[in-house]
Amino acid sequence: MPIATIAADAGVGVGTLYRRYPSREALLAALTLRSFRLVLDAAQIAAECTDSGIDSLRGFIEQTIEHGPELVLPMHGGPTPLDEDTVALRSEVHATIEKILRRGRHDGTIRADVTAFDVIIFGALLAQPLPTLPTGDQLPRGKQRSISTV
Repeated sequence: MPIATIAADAGVGVGTLYRRYPSREALLAALTLRSFRLVLDAAQIAAECTDSGIDSLRGFIEQTIEHGPELVLPMHGGPTPLDEDTVALRSEVHATIEKILRRGRHDGTIRADVTAFDVIIFGALLAQPLPTLPTGDQLPRGKQRSISTV
C-alpha cells in the first residue's frame, strides 16, 4: 500500500507520517509493537478473570478476533520483532497465555498438551487469514483436535 494512501487513511499528510516514521519499516515496527500491546492487554484481562481456564481462554480469543483488523503481526506478514521492547512484549504474551493454560489444566477444562504457541496460532487464524498457510479447501482434513477436555 502506498505511503500516501496510509497517510490519507490515517487523516494526516505524507510529511507528517514521514516525520513520525522515517521509513515504511519504522511504521511497520511501530504497528507491530502496538499489535503486541493489544494482544497482551487481552491476555492480561483473560488471565485476571476468575472464570474457568477455558472460559478465560475463550475471552482472550474473542478479544483477539475483535482486534483482528488492527493487528500487524509476523504471522500476518508483519515484520519479525527485533527491537527489545517488542521482543519483551511477545515473551510476556506467551507467559500470560501460559498462565491461563495452567489454570485450565488445574481446573480440568484445558488439555495438558495445549501450548501457548497453539493458542497463538489458533487466535491468529481466527483474527485474520494467515498469508503463509493454505485456506479453505487447501487445508488438510485430518482428525479434529479440541483444546478442551470437556
